[in-house]
Parts: sequence; structure tokens; C-alpha cells
Amino acid sequence: MQVPGPLKSLFSYFPLYSYPPLNAKGKQVLEYPTIWVHPSKHHTSADAVLSSDVECLKWQAYLALRGLSNIRVRFDVDAQGAIDGRLPNLHVPFDASTTYSWTAESNKKKAISTGPIDDSTELLSAPRIVEWVDVKLAHSALDDPWEGYRDEATKDESRAWVSLLEGNVHAALILSQPSQSFLESILAPPAPPPASPSLDSIIVPPPPPSTGFFSFIPSYSLTLFSPFGSTSNTTGSVRISPATRKAVFEKYADAIKALSEKLGTDKWFLGSEHPTPLDALIFAYLYCILQSSELVRTEVTRRVNLVAWEWRVRGTVKAAFKRA
Repeated sequence: MQVPGPLKSLFSYFPLYSYPPLNAKGKQVLEYPTIWVHPSKHHTSADAVLSSDVECLKWQAYLALRGLSNIRVRFDVDAQGAIDGRLPNLHVPFDASTTYSWTAESNKKKAISTGPIDDSTELLSAPRIVEWVDVKLAHSALDDPWEGYRDEATKDESRAWVSLLEGNVHAALILSQPSQSFLESILAPPAPPPASPSLDSIIVPPPPPSTGFFSFIPSYSLTLFSPFGSTSNTTGSVRISPATRKAVFEKYADAIKALSEKLGTDKWFLGSEHPTPLDALIFAYLYCILQSSELVRTEVTRRVNLVAWEWRVRGTVKAAFKRA
């Protein structure tokens, strides 16, 4: 059966080409631990090694404040290529002499990698980073039941600060991001990400869904989309009333004021002798706030101790990383 002439003429405008398979280049040896994170907003500045995502930056700060260095950073791996679809991931050389609570094979099966993951390397999800660092530094969690804090009471207090940051502060940071215009929201509406506990805890009860003839038109003026790529710190489209929005920023201002008063002139938060996971989390939020809009940035810049502390910690964190 021959293809009709008119159809053949049409197909000629869409030729099908075939190419030989690409031969893989020589096997690359992973010399340094490499963290996969969401991209930085400052590709050409000195801060280009720092992610603009709070979750990723938190882990970068954790590695640096634990004293590790010579860590490479990759921004070219999409979250779909990470373990469980979440960044950050840490790609490390495999060390047969060490023992972890997981096996390399179980992680490799879950990873859809864009890089060379073979028997000589391991790919770790974020929760595995803590144990990897402990083994790397020959540190046992049993020797430090307070996780670096002064005492058990201070350790319990740190959890309250974590809730404050991931609640009120994170909600204000989301609300401060510029929203799409009406035309952009119709022509290219973004896919709604998962809901954020930061906003869910504030918006009680949740707003009712749109109804009526115009319900298919997105409420662009009050629609929020996460400024971060991390799936753990995102929010879906939520309609926020002016009263709720005002309340969010009032709680945010109170949180930053309390944070400044708590730090005072101390070197680390809660009077710790050495940096703790709380310091890593606070740095991640302060850095992202200072790179955000004036709506939230002003609350931090008016407090000299927070700005000076963030600047000092930023230098330590940047020094620990290099572009891969």
C-alpha cells in the first residue's frame, strides 16, 4: 500500500532522522562530596555557591558549620532526579570501611540519577546527611545527648524556635514573593504544589473554593505560589484575605524581634559554645529574607546584630563550597 501523494508531501515537512548512540565518555571518579541543590539566584556573584532554597541552604549551612569543607555544589540536577523527588541530595564516594544504618544499594534503587551513580559512590537523601557527617567526623550521637546545646532545657527551647521559623517566618517569606499578573496566570498557570503547613496553621478555617461562572479564572491578586523549589517547603494556590495577610506579617515582625533579642551579642543562638542545627536553620532563613523583597527584608536590616551575624556565618558557609 503506497502513501498517497498529498500525505507524502505533508510528511516531507517533518522528516525523521536517526542518529547513532552516544558512547559514554571515560568514567569520572568522584573525588569530593557533592551536594545537589536548587539553583542560586546569584549566578554571577560571590554567593553563587549558595542555594536560594531554604531547605537546601539549611543543609549547606549544616555541613559547613559542622566543619566540613571542599564540598562541591551542583545546580543542574532537577528534583525529579533526586531520591524521592526531593533536593538536596549528597553524592559521596563509597567507603567500604565504614558502616551506616543504610546500604548503598537501597539508595541507588530509589535514585533516578543524572550523574554517574555506581558501586564507587553513594547518593544520600537529606535525612541521611547527619549520620554521614557523624561518621565522617568520628562523632557519636550517644556522646552528645543535647545535640550541641548547653543543656536539655536549651535543646527543648530550640524546638520552639524551629517551629517559629518554619511557621510564622516561612509564611511571611512566601507571602512576600511577587505574584503572577492576571494575564500570566491565564496564559501560563503554574502547577499547584503541595500545601504548606506554614500557611495551613495560620489560615483557620481554610478559605472556601471559588464558585460560579468565574470560578475557572484564577484569583491572581491573592494567589500564592512558593518561591522555593523544595517540595517540603511549598504552598499551593491559596486565597489570602487582607486581614489574614496583615496578621501574618505582624507575627513575622514579632518573630524577628524575638530572634534579635534572643541573639543579643552572643556568637551562636541560645548561648551555645559551638554552632548547632538551629544556627544552620536561622542562617538559611535570614539569608533568604535578605535576598527577598523589602516587605520582609526591612525587619531584619533594622536589627544590626542579625545582619552582622548573618554576614559572618555567610562567609563560613561560602568558604566550604565550590561549584562542581
